[in-house]
Amino acid sequence: MEGADTVSESFLLVCDDPPHTVVLTNSGPRSIEIVKLLHRRTGLSLWHCKSLISELPTSILENVPEGVARAMLAELREVGASAHAEANQ
Repeated sequence: MEGADTVSESFLLVCDDPPHTVVLTNSGPRSIEIVKLLHRRTGLSLWHCKSLISELPTSILENVPEGVARAMLAELREVGASAHAEANQ
């Protein structure tokens, strides 16, 4: 398995921007705004977005570049939500 570790380390060195996952941890007081934002940014139905925020914490974006994850975090925080981004390994 030593070769597999070397390959994944090499991949991370070559690919400076590993994929990220955005995790919503608290929808805050403006849940309707969060549902609208998720619908607009993810393309999911309003019903699906509403069900996502009822099961927190939940991943709302997966395998996205760091810039996309940061933009989503900023928008979520603007409307009062709590979220964080995790780099995928």
